[in-house]
Amino acid sequence: MKLRDLTKGKTNKQILSLLLLTTLIFLLSNIKAGTFKSNQWYKTVTVCFTRPEFEIKTSPPPQGTTKRPTTSTTQRCRYKYLSPGNAEEGRKLLDSITWPDTPPLSKPFSLNLTTSGVKSSFTIVPRTGGWRVGDELTVRIQLRDYNGNPKKSGGDFLISRLHNRELGAGVVGQVQDHLNGTFTAVFPLLWNGTADVEVMLVQTSESITVLKRLTEEQPSRIFFSSDFRFGHVIEESTCNVCLDPDRAPLCNFTDLNTGEPWFCYKPSTLGCNTRVGHAKGGFNQRINKEEETLFQKGINMKLLIMALENETVTILPKAGETEKIRPEPSGYYYKNQWRTLGGPTVHQFNNASVITACLKGKQLYLFGDSTIRQYYQHITKTLPNLLTFDKHSSPQSGPFLAVDHTNDIIVTYRCHGPPIRFANVPVSQLRYVANELDGLTGGPNTVVLIGVWSHFSTFPLEVYYQRLMTIRRAVQRLQNRAPETKVIIRTANMKDFTLQESLTNSDWYSLQRDKVLRAVFKDSGVLLLDAWEMGQAHYLPHSLHPQPEIIKLMFDIVLSNTCPKKGG
Repeated sequence: MKLRDLTKGKTNKQILSLLLLTTLIFLLSNIKAGTFKSNQWYKTVTVCFTRPEFEIKTSPPPQGTTKRPTTSTTQRCRYKYLSPGNAEEGRKLLDSITWPDTPPLSKPFSLNLTTSGVKSSFTIVPRTGGWRVGDELTVRIQLRDYNGNPKKSGGDFLISRLHNRELGAGVVGQVQDHLNGTFTAVFPLLWNGTADVEVMLVQTSESITVLKRLTEEQPSRIFFSSDFRFGHVIEESTCNVCLDPDRAPLCNFTDLNTGEPWFCYKPSTLGCNTRVGHAKGGFNQRINKEEETLFQKGINMKLLIMALENETVTILPKAGETEKIRPEPSGYYYKNQWRTLGGPTVHQFNNASVITACLKGKQLYLFGDSTIRQYYQHITKTLPNLLTFDKHSSPQSGPFLAVDHTNDIIVTYRCHGPPIRFANVPVSQLRYVANELDGLTGGPNTVVLIGVWSHFSTFPLEVYYQRLMTIRRAVQRLQNRAPETKVIIRTANMKDFTLQESLTNSDWYSLQRDKVLRAVFKDSGVLLLDAWEMGQAHYLPHSLHPQPEIIKLMFDIVLSNTCPKKGG
C-alpha cells in the first residue's frame, strides 16, 4: 500500500470523527432546547423531545406519493392515550362505567331481528292505595324486535321522563338495564296532581354496536387541518390527536404544560413553526347501507315507546314521613322553574338590575365549546350596560370580552384547545383550559364556568378522560391558591340529530362522556351544572344548543351559586 493511500484513509477517519462530533453537539443542543424529559415519553411519537415545533422524522412516505396525506381509516398510534400518571386511576374509572355488551349484527343482516320501538311497550307497576308525594313510581319496559319477539339481551339506550305540562313540572327517571331485554324506570313523585310517563328509545343496542366499532376502528374519522404560511407561500396539512407517523413526517404540537397531544403532517416545503391557523377538516368514516338502517329517526332512533295500558297516574298529597329516594335526580321542574334536590336553592334572576347587583365587582370567565358560548351571548344580551369589545376574533371561538365599567363587571369567553370543530381559529388563540386556569388569580369575586364535551365525541374515552384530568388538576391548583373562587362545571346534554350527526355526535356518545365527567369531578368541590337532566326533564325538544328558556334557567343556577342570598 502506498503512503498516499494511508494518508487518505487517515484523512477520512478525521472527517468521520469530525462529523460525529458535530452531530453530537447538535443533539446535545437540541436536548437542551427541547427539554428532554425521560418521564414524559408519552408526549411524543417516536422521539423524546417535547418542544412543540420539533419536526419528528419517521420512515419516509410510500414511494411515488405526492399528495398531501389524508386521514387514514386504519388507526395507528405510537403512544398510549392515558399518560403514566393517569393510567391506573383512569382504567379503573373507565371500567366502572363500561356500557353493557351489545349483540353483534346478524349475518346475513336482518333489521327484523333488531330492537323495534313500535313493537316495544311499558307498563306502570300498580301500587296498593295509590301514589302520594314522596313515593316512587316504577315502570317496567319490555323491548321487542320487529317480529314482535321479546329481546333477550341488553345494551339499548333508553330514557324516561315524568311530566305535567299544565303544572310546568317534569323529572327524569332512573333507568336500569336488566340485560335480558327488560328495563325498569323509577321516578320520584314530587308534585300533587297528575303525571304522564314518557319512555324513549334513543339508540338500539345494534346501533350502539356500530358506534363502538366506529370509535375502535376509526377514532380519527373527524379530522382537522392547519394552515402553514411563510411569506406568500401557504400550505394546508391534516392534523389530529393521533396520526400515522409512517405516512409522512409529523409536526409535534403537544402542549408542554398539560401534555395534551396534537400532531400535523409536515407541509411539503414549509417548516413546522410556520403554522398559523386551525380548522375542522371534515369526516371520513365507513358504514354500509345495512348499518345505516339502524339510525332512522322516529323509527328506531329517538322514538317514544307506547304504554301497554295507562300512561297517566294521579299523585295524592303527602301523608306522613317518606323514605329518602336513592338515587335521586339532581332536580326537577315545577311551575317552569328548576328546583334542586339536595343542592343549593335556585333563585330567579328576572331582570337586569338584579343580575347586575349580583355580578357587581366580579369577573366571570367562560371556557369551553359553543354550549358555554351561549351563556356569554345570554348575559351580554340581558345586561344593557355590559359593553362588548370587538377583538376581531372568530365569532365561533372568540376570545370575547364584555365590560361594565360602572359596576366593575368583566365577562370573557374563550374556546377550549384542540380537538375543536370550529373554522378558522388562529393558532395563537388555541388555548387549553388548564393553562388558562393557571393564569387566573382567583378569589371571592372570580366565577369560572367550564364546559368541554361535544368535540370529543368520536375519540376514545381515554382521550376525554385525559383532558378532564388536566382541567381537574388545574382547578385544584386554583382552589388551593384562592379557595373562595367559584368553579362550575357544565355537563353534556342531549340533542336532535341527523344520520351523520348520530354517527359522530350521538346522544350515546354524549352519555359516555357525561358519565366520565361526573366521575372525574366527584367530590372535587365544584358545582355541577346538570344540563343533561335540565334538558331531558324539560318539555322543549332536545337540542345541542338548548333553547333560551333553558339557558336562562341554567344561568339562574350560576347566579344563585355566585350570590346565594340574592334574586328577584
